[in-house]
Amino acid sequence: MLLLVDAGNTRIKWALAPVGAAPGDWIAHGAVPHAELERLVPAWAGHGVTRAIVSNVAGAAMAAQLQAVLPVAPTWFTARAELAGLVNRYRDPAQLGSDRFAAALGARTLAPGKALVVATCGTATTVDAVSAGGEFLGGMILPGLGLMLGALARGTAQLPQVVPGAAPPTFADHTSDAILSGCLAAQAGAIERACARLPAALCIVSGGAAPGIAPLLTVPHWMLDNIVLVGLHAAAPHLD
Repeated sequence: MLLLVDAGNTRIKWALAPVGAAPGDWIAHGAVPHAELERLVPAWAGHGVTRAIVSNVAGAAMAAQLQAVLPVAPTWFTARAELAGLVNRYRDPAQLGSDRFAAALGARTLAPGKALVVATCGTATTVDAVSAGGEFLGGMILPGLGLMLGALARGTAQLPQVVPGAAPPTFADHTSDAILSGCLAAQAGAIERACARLPAALCIVSGGAAPGIAPLLTVPHWMLDNIVLVGLHAAAPHLD
């Protein structure tokens, strides 16, 4: 059994797949916040895991914690100059976040031969471009929806902390709604700006905040859960 793990800034997402299964064909998957890492031990037990592929952008301490609970020694997934037909055009290919490279690979696996804008909306929002020929062109990183809302509450004297929710009117008539409207518009605007620069691209939206952001998009888009895990799964046959 193959174990796939995406350790992000807030949550740890995972999936279990039979060896040789198509990317995204999983027998189980889930997510836990960092503080509940120990819950993964029973979730993974008894499945006969023989291989684990892990993308970790949560730092060295999280890597050590994962090492302690994984049922086998992991393969740590990192960005590289080329993998499975995806060419990394980052100035320093190794500097690209493993999650962004995996998300691009997952998107290309599910939509081969298409230009892509891949938006992953989590603690941070990343919006990346992939050419139809399979080149990772680069992208944007901006604060995620929750970070934007929190920054306004912390950095101002009178603005309240707002919890993400259903999109209010664009021109809101209440301060909390105005904050949420502005932050959602900023998220959607970044995605739409990327799509405008790559007009033939298919827009793929993923991540925990995606359900709140995607309805505001005026460009055609495809919402996909766990795109990073799909990319890790696609990478598996190409990793030592």
